[in-house]
This record gives sequence, structure tokens and C-alpha cells, in this order.
Amino acid sequence: MRIGNDRRGDDFEINVIPLIDVLLTLLMFFVLTSTFVQHSRLQVTLPTASTQDRDMHAPALTIMIDRDGRFYVGSDEVMGEGIGPLKQTIARNAGSHRDQPVTIRADAMTPNQNVVTAMDALGQLGFTRLSIATTPSKPGSNP
Repeated sequence: MRIGNDRRGDDFEINVIPLIDVLLTLLMFFVLTSTFVQHSRLQVTLPTASTQDRDMHAPALTIMIDRDGRFYVGSDEVMGEGIGPLKQTIARNAGSHRDQPVTIRADAMTPNQNVVTAMDALGQLGFTRLSIATTPSKPGSNP
């Protein structure tokens, strides 16, 4: 008489719980260590400035001005000429948050009038925390 189980062979069972744990841990590692870079379809050459200690918090709103004077608020291109369409696009992207910092990223070869137009539009909408993005100058060169 045979005592025990009637099975002829052992059933193989693959435990996937440790595999899922490892994959989730790797996923969390890559998400937390990846850098989030603001990619843009617009390439601008920023003017240079000396490097000093500055606030490195990411701005909540970015206005880009290309060499030809086209405005971009975040990733939205401003359609139309003048300050009116620019103000509408800024207001739509910013909502009611007028205390958030705004960075103006203007090409080094864009006319100053375009930068002044962007600053004027921001001032009329009530933004007070403005900064202009620059690239650091190389050591040993005159600013």
C-alpha cells in the first residue's frame, strides 16, 4: 500500500512576486534619479553673464523669444502680433497664479524691443518675479 500523494512528478511553480518586487524597485530608482529637462523645439542662443549664486528653483512659467521675434509661452507658440495675443497666451498658461516666478529666455540676437514687450505684458498682468535666462561666461573672457 502506498501512503502519500498520487502525483507522479512535482509540479513546477514559478513564484513571480520577487521578480515584481525587483522590477518595481528598479522602476522607482530610475524615475527618482532621472533628470527632468525641459525640452523645446525652439533653439535659442542665450546671452552670457557672470556666474553668481542664484536661486536654482525651476520657474513655473517660461517665455521664449527666438531670433526672429516669435514668442513661446511654455510650449505654446503665440499666434498673432503685438502685446494682446501675448498677454492672452500668458494668462491662459498661468491661470490665476500671478506670484509665480517667470523666466524670459530670449535669443542673444533678438531685438531688445521683443524682451521689453514680454516684460511689459507680464507687468500689465501683475507678474513681479521676473528673471532673464543667460549662459555663464567662460572664465578669463570679458563679460
